[in-house]
Amino acid sequence: MRIGSRREDDFEINVISLIDVLLTLLMFFVLSTTFIEHSRLKVTLPKADAEARESTDNALTLVVDRDGHYAVGSDEVPGEGVESLKTSIERVAGSDRNRLVVIRADAMTPHQNVVRAMDALGQLGFTRLSIATTPSEASGK
Repeated sequence: MRIGSRREDDFEINVISLIDVLLTLLMFFVLSTTFIEHSRLKVTLPKADAEARESTDNALTLVVDRDGHYAVGSDEVPGEGVESLKTSIERVAGSDRNRLVVIRADAMTPHQNVVRAMDALGQLGFTRLSIATTPSEASGK
């Protein structure tokens, strides 16, 4: 026989399985997220009034920064000149010459740098070129 007050069983919430489920979900979302890195080069695009006309989902991106450095996709082009640029484009694009190429040139880059990029693309057989721009401020609408 017990003397004194009878104590009810302590009520506990076991959160270990909840933590396991949350960590599993966190790992799933972290591993399934795609990180898009256009390039390490900083580019300020020129402004234009025209609307985007073509989808650029599968486009090859060629970036030209203010100082004339190039990047194809997310890889910077080593060296200078048309030949190193052509080599990098061939490596990234493979044999698909019908692919759209978007040139993202800084607004302050010399025109010669953009022409050099277009020349390299033309020598490789690319015919679908587009120059990326940003929309201009309220253009009378």
